[in-house]
Amino acid sequence: MTVHDTTTDREAPAIVPQFDAVDEAAPGRKLAIICSKGNLDMAYPGLILANAALGEGVETHLFFTFWGFDIITKKTMGDLKFTMLGNTATHMPQGLGGLPGMTAMATSRMRRSIADIDVPTVPEFLEQIVASGGHLWACRMSADMNHLTTDDLYDDVEAIISASDFIEKTAGAQLLFI
Repeated sequence: MTVHDTTTDREAPAIVPQFDAVDEAAPGRKLAIICSKGNLDMAYPGLILANAALGEGVETHLFFTFWGFDIITKKTMGDLKFTMLGNTATHMPQGLGGLPGMTAMATSRMRRSIADIDVPTVPEFLEQIVASGGHLWACRMSADMNHLTTDDLYDDVEAIISASDFIEKTAGAQLLFI
């Protein structure tokens, strides 16, 4: 009995992307960013990426959910914190992060570092994103869980919508979850 290997008969040819053929300013490009964390260090990646995308002419939507809601809640948006506790990227002994005053010190140092390179504060960044045509959306479930209404949110949040609504609004978009 002869065994015939047919795997090579069925293999599809390799697909090689052609990056030079992509038109970076192509109309219709969309970016959807889900902001799920409200720490100071986790607020900036979504805001920076949204700003960069808008600068490239990309339609940009940000969806704030769970702890990311702090980024757009009037009461908390200007006072986000940074903690070293549980964050090994700080390269500090983890026990230090739990000491009284360490979150305040770490937050102060991060704010100073951000200001030193002329990066806007979170509220200023949101204002800049909206002025550049970006869309801000709040998660319905997160709003309900936290008993928040549109009155509690940054004024330029367009609406409180469901996850399904966000998916529909951003159909075909590149999706980033932060």
